[in-house]
Amino acid sequence: MQLVHNTRLALTFLFVYAALVGAPNVASYAEDATNADIVVMSFDGDDYGDWTVEGTAFGDAPARGTLPGQMNVSGFQGAGLVNSYVGGDNSTGTLTSPRIEITRPYVNFLIGGGGHPGLSFELLVDGQVVRSAAGPNVQPGGSEKLDWSTWDVSEFQGKYGVFRVVDVAKGGWGHINVDEITLSVKKRSGLAFTRELEVVDRYLLLPIKSDGVQEYWVRIVVDGTAVREFQAKLAFVGQTPNSADFNACVDMTPYLGKSCKIIVEKAEEDSDFAPFVFSDELYGGAASYDEKYRPQFHFSPRFGWTNDPNGLVFYNGRYHLFYQHNPFSVNWGNMTWGHATSVDLMTWTEEGDELYPDKFGTIFSGSGAVDYKNTTGFQTDPNGLPPLVVMYTYNGPSMRYGEPASQALAYSLDDGKTFTKYEGNPTLPHIIGGNRDPKIFWYEPTQRWIVALYLDGEDYALFESQDLKSWRELCRIEKLGCSECPDIFELPVDGDESNKLWVFWGGNGKYLLGKFDGKTFERVSEPLNAKWGGNDYAAQSYSDTPGRRIQFAWMQGGSYPGMPFNQQFTVPRELTLRTCSEGVRLCVNPVKEVAEIREKELTLRAEDTATGRVWNPTEGTPQEYDLLDVEATIKVGDATHFTLALRGQTYEFDVAGKTMKYGEVVAPLAIVDGAVTLRIVLDRTSIEIFANGGESQIASCFVPKDENDSPILEMTGAVETSARVWTMRKTMKLSK
Repeated sequence: MQLVHNTRLALTFLFVYAALVGAPNVASYAEDATNADIVVMSFDGDDYGDWTVEGTAFGDAPARGTLPGQMNVSGFQGAGLVNSYVGGDNSTGTLTSPRIEITRPYVNFLIGGGGHPGLSFELLVDGQVVRSAAGPNVQPGGSEKLDWSTWDVSEFQGKYGVFRVVDVAKGGWGHINVDEITLSVKKRSGLAFTRELEVVDRYLLLPIKSDGVQEYWVRIVVDGTAVREFQAKLAFVGQTPNSADFNACVDMTPYLGKSCKIIVEKAEEDSDFAPFVFSDELYGGAASYDEKYRPQFHFSPRFGWTNDPNGLVFYNGRYHLFYQHNPFSVNWGNMTWGHATSVDLMTWTEEGDELYPDKFGTIFSGSGAVDYKNTTGFQTDPNGLPPLVVMYTYNGPSMRYGEPASQALAYSLDDGKTFTKYEGNPTLPHIIGGNRDPKIFWYEPTQRWIVALYLDGEDYALFESQDLKSWRELCRIEKLGCSECPDIFELPVDGDESNKLWVFWGGNGKYLLGKFDGKTFERVSEPLNAKWGGNDYAAQSYSDTPGRRIQFAWMQGGSYPGMPFNQQFTVPRELTLRTCSEGVRLCVNPVKEVAEIREKELTLRAEDTATGRVWNPTEGTPQEYDLLDVEATIKVGDATHFTLALRGQTYEFDVAGKTMKYGEVVAPLAIVDGAVTLRIVLDRTSIEIFANGGESQIASCFVPKDENDSPILEMTGAVETSARVWTMRKTMKLSK
């Protein structure tokens, strides 16, 4: 009690003293004997307090994280931060503190956003700017993560200063983020936690928390060279409910027997991180794949975040699936290529990560192919396997180096087990904007490699090469109505090999039909839709699958609360061109291999209800069946509307409007010969519907109810329905 009384007395004395000497507009802070940090401003309140706001960039109060239209903002502490993206990158303004006494030798603060002229966080003493900092981003791409920085202000101790955040910049990265301004006796930048370990097994396991702790830059150094660099929320000892939510896995095979140094930047040397351990098994052998919201026959990584499918290629009897992966978080970042393989497109073996970020940047999306003619010269053993080659985007701005996006090569000579990055990277330097996502294929008539590349806006281009190393632009494909993730392939119309068209595909599922002669793509259609919303984006098709065009898509935006993974892929699909009522269209259906993982056909008992009919299994209860494959035919008759629900997931059909709807997603639906045919695949957290032989499809994710007593199948409306329903088996496993 005496300590509290004395503290109050000291505060009272300071305020009275300030009033007596007449110090105008002064914020005072009580010091104690421990030299504890003094938080000048944390920006967690409902307003800016006694700070002065001018202009529109900062709004009336601190931001609560990410603002509308902004990339995800991370790294700030508490509830709020200064974020001058209010109204977008063209808003301007200043935010100024009252006079503050500088009572510590260092000012620590979190900063992020843009680094252009006109953006700054400043300290003014006697009206002059004596210290200044800005965010790291000046190129397209980049990250909205705030990081610690420090000013040495020892020469100004005992003086009064003013902190000011300035945003008079416009355009891309025309904003700045600031948080947690603190007076301290210790630096926050320049600190590092360091541990030296012998690499005794293949895999280094790092304990990761999904939320609740600070994210650090981590470097792994071998022989004086940083061999891995990434951001991670490392778990601390004693955290609850568990020390780590999952263990990230770093392949250290090239460094077995050597010593590695793990450096956690800007962390105290005595930080009590959970142990770093080695294992000879991928992920330490953790392989349940049976968490509450885990997909059971849709691919998802064991741990971490995933997005675009990459490098899809059939090679030496196996389907290779590479994918955008963050091994160190369930959120986007640290873009790395994960890897899985399958012999049947459904039973996947997770192989670990293949392509890690390096000095050129993180590893964004790309594609793969087999160089059967050894045009690259990578195959040096005439009796060896032909090179498996992948082409991908380096994205410097998402690291700390700021190099513009460029295109690069890597290759494997051992059946895709290991990859070597080409020493001449990048092979296709930066052209414009965020150019990215190369899709390569071999064009036999001209004996050239072709790559489709996203440029900027809604524009793409095609390039050619003899060796995948030197490229020449052929033509532009503009105003596709979408951006990024191109694909290009040729298909017969209605199975007629003498009548083929080329398909040029973009990230959101818009596509063009056209003709390609090795030099120019001639469009014969306007942009058409192959999807109509839902969780379906960044699709890519396989190379080197003669007679078939097989595609995967990222089920963008799914939710998996509390899981050690994030996001999943669609089932593999087969693409065909078919003449429909409105002309030639791209049709999308599950590959035939989906039917091969059916376990058993359910015998269903039908029961009429007041609004329609329900079907339930004759054995067991509906709750036992959450993995299903359904084929149904619905004769519409005179009905104008009807609904179909599979285990409570409901589709609405508007016969007059010729549409089907799931949630907010609406897709066209034709009535063919008085009926609709449907194929529906249901997993724990996703459902995909393919109508009328793939003319229309919707892929969506959902979070299942804990208690779900919905019937297997339910129809409402005056329609005649026949259906067959199969259960499905689990298809995920770990390698080795």
